[in-house]
Amino acid sequence: MAHLLHLDSSVQGDHSVSRSLTRRAAERWRAAHPGGTVTYRDLAAQPLPHLDPQTSAALSAELIDEVKAADTVLLGLPLYNFGPPSTVKAWVDHVVAAGVSIDTTTGEGLLGGRDFVAIETRGGGYGPGTPREGWDHAQTWLSHGVSLTGLQPRFVVVELTMAATNPAMAELKPLAAQSLADGQAAIDRLWAAGESAA
Repeated sequence: MAHLLHLDSSVQGDHSVSRSLTRRAAERWRAAHPGGTVTYRDLAAQPLPHLDPQTSAALSAELIDEVKAADTVLLGLPLYNFGPPSTVKAWVDHVVAAGVSIDTTTGEGLLGGRDFVAIETRGGGYGPGTPREGWDHAQTWLSHGVSLTGLQPRFVVVELTMAATNPAMAELKPLAAQSLADGQAAIDRLWAAGESAA
């Protein structure tokens, strides 16, 4: 039976764009996998502790088991201060574990073969030619951070999410609306018939 691991990390609650988008993605996943099951973890409401000698091994094993049980991992990834939320960093730190998610003899990642979808939301614009091109460190970091485990994320990115509430960005509202519409369309294609993981 197909199984989805759904992770949210935004601290914005009902106002979160990333949460609304992962909710949409989870609904599309369920529609494409009738009878599939879901494990949900809210990294903001129940943040994981940082690595420590006492609790890390058991918690890492629990979190890695959640990944191993899933065919698909769905992560909401808001951009905070040009990087991922610290709660996502903590999750990755626990998931990257020699002997559990990485073969200590071969160095091979043990979590490959899963569809890993990260839905990233960015308050401003970080695309080519913008003043902050290259300032988004969350996407590259996540790809590198989980690479040892064999996970390979594919990204849906929606940006300019602060245009609706920041008066200084009022003229960017049409671009923000287009980015949101493009992201929603990309989500709707994720598990459509004939669509394969990239």
